[in-house]
Amino acid sequence: MNIEQYISQLLYRYACVTVPNFGAFLTETISATIQESTNTFLPPKKAVSFNSYIKNNDGLLANHIALAEKISYEEAVHKIDVVVNEWFSKLQNRDFVILKNIGLLKYNVENNIVFEVFEHTNYLTDSFGLSSYVSPMVKREVLKTVVTDETVQEELEKEPVSFEPANRNPLRSFAKYAAIVTIIMGGGTLGYVGYINQQEQSETLIVQAEVQKEVQAKIQEATFFISNPTPEVTENNIRPFHLVAGSFRSEQNAQKAVDELIEKGFADARIMEKNDQDLYPVFYGSFTTYAEAQQELTQIQAKDNPEAWLLIKNM
Repeated sequence: MNIEQYISQLLYRYACVTVPNFGAFLTETISATIQESTNTFLPPKKAVSFNSYIKNNDGLLANHIALAEKISYEEAVHKIDVVVNEWFSKLQNRDFVILKNIGLLKYNVENNIVFEVFEHTNYLTDSFGLSSYVSPMVKREVLKTVVTDETVQEELEKEPVSFEPANRNPLRSFAKYAAIVTIIMGGGTLGYVGYINQQEQSETLIVQAEVQKEVQAKIQEATFFISNPTPEVTENNIRPFHLVAGSFRSEQNAQKAVDELIEKGFADARIMEKNDQDLYPVFYGSFTTYAEAQQELTQIQAKDNPEAWLLIKNM
């Protein structure tokens, strides 16, 4: 039974989908984010995680399968148990459980189940049709207004000097120049206050961005997320993710393909042992995590070989 398709369907509607006697897939809505290093805007999404401690049957998955396949609830529970036993058997043999559009399950060195999510599926229905967007960097210029004594002096010098009779009122002249100085100083003060307000707004935006980064980091460290055991995998030098360039009947042709890949810069290219189809697979290279392999595969398909594909297998 293809149980992962039913789990995937339920993840669009529910925050928790429990596989009885195995574990639960949890979702959490994450708001739109910005990758500052690449100026990429990412739409809101549901982040999927796995918790092996939630195992009680809540009836959600079994009822959904019973309705979809038109069988009884008891039969659905039995089919789930069969699949769960198959999963545990694979994990105990150090194999992977790959759930299409969801993620990958495996044992770490302590025989705990760890989960590596596939990022290409967004289970948030509100984001349907939205994709990431790369925006060119916007350069902003900040105009600064600085008021100095020289500015006041220059403005005073611009005022035309008029000659009046000797009996002019000195208080009137003093009031005139005092008004000019007051207007100039007032304008300069307003410009300076505007500059201070603009600086405070810029600092506030910077603080808000830092707070957003901190919140995202805390979300990734939440207790119901199981950490990626990359260091453990690396220590054991296990590379189960292989990028396949092609398969050949002749070992000579396979070696020729490897030589060509090495000339192109793929230093880790190599031939594997003959498989069950009597073919010699040729790999671009192997990786310790799915994310690394998927990133490299995308570049290879775009620049070198659109037919390249990902093989997940312990060698």
